[in-house]
Amino acid sequence: MRPMSPATWYEIGRHGMLPEVGHDDVARFDVIAQLNTLLAERLAPAVRASWEDRAEPAFRREHGHSPRDRREAGDALRGDSAWRTWSLVRRNTMEYRQHAGRLLALRQARELRDKARRYSSQSPYLRLDPTLSIPRYVSEVDTHLMPGGYAAEAIDGDVSNAASYDAGLYATLGGVGGPLNDAAGRALVAWLRRHAPNFRPRRIVDLGCGLGHNTLPLREAFPEAQIIAIDVSAPFLRYGHARASALGYTDVEFRQEDATQTTVGAGTCDLVYTTMVLHETSHDALRKILREARRLLTPGGLTIHLEQPPFRQFDAYEQFMRDWDGRYNNEPFWSALHDTDLVELLNAMGFERSNVFETRCEAPLVRRRTGADEAVAEDFGRAPCWYAIGAWQTAHGNVVNEGEHGHGHTPAERG
Repeated sequence: MRPMSPATWYEIGRHGMLPEVGHDDVARFDVIAQLNTLLAERLAPAVRASWEDRAEPAFRREHGHSPRDRREAGDALRGDSAWRTWSLVRRNTMEYRQHAGRLLALRQARELRDKARRYSSQSPYLRLDPTLSIPRYVSEVDTHLMPGGYAAEAIDGDVSNAASYDAGLYATLGGVGGPLNDAAGRALVAWLRRHAPNFRPRRIVDLGCGLGHNTLPLREAFPEAQIIAIDVSAPFLRYGHARASALGYTDVEFRQEDATQTTVGAGTCDLVYTTMVLHETSHDALRKILREARRLLTPGGLTIHLEQPPFRQFDAYEQFMRDWDGRYNNEPFWSALHDTDLVELLNAMGFERSNVFETRCEAPLVRRRTGADEAVAEDFGRAPCWYAIGAWQTAHGNVVNEGEHGHGHTPAERG
């Protein structure tokens, strides 16, 4: 089946906090979407062909063996013209996304701030802490090449970096993340429906929620639950709360706290999760976040974390291609996270080994670049499917486990 063109930015899900756009803004975002389609459908296959035809055979002739890991694969490929073209276009596309998003958001920064204030002025569900110390792994890193990073503020009460992120992410993903960029949250809900159909969490915590893209699908799925969304970025929380309110979700609580040490009560949460957060934290913070998740869980509760798969699941070529973000997209903790054995780490943080599992989460009903009859194809991490690592908290001495992909037994029915 012929590949599908990327969605035009006009197809993005509208809400009251989305920046106002003109023709030129949409044209910029659509160029970004087209460039990402070019990367996935033309340039990445060209790199694979070059690897198979030239780079890998040349390395094998010189060293007497094929590349054994991503570092040796990099030695083989970095001088290759096909890889250099792919890498250059990918880097320039990310820079162009940030430029387009910031150009759009900064010129209406005060209007966006004032809209956010109107949504939040009478709400008890936005709790900011101006005394919070922002971790250096957030404040000192322009993650994704985003100027100033997640927590920067251009004006008092700023939301412009969150507005830029919201608008630009849709273009980067070419629509495959869904109209509201919430595919990871919907993937988690779909996984819960399939693997724990009787699970009814009463309190849910999203650690590192950003602007809440992947928080709101949990509110929709579990309308009776209390939802707490935690992040260190005040601009993202202001925007996220206002965005949620604009979409009709007025009772999701957005708190400015450090995910390594929250004020949420111990043993009070049934579900604690992250979506594409762990790779943006230091190793010390990673350990503390997983330990905090365990502290928060009720007996029989679940913690689950959606990420890209660990390097051990791939050959040397695939590892090297997937490590691009760590080298060229201002993701300084990316490589270390994907080298980490998260099963062992969860066990070290206090979860019983038999309760720890690995699985795959895939979002339903998303726009795909490939034919509908094909499996979801990953563009080196840009697809609506995720590796997930999780653990059930022991319930009253009995093992409660996901089972299918886990290291333990079949789960008990969740009630």
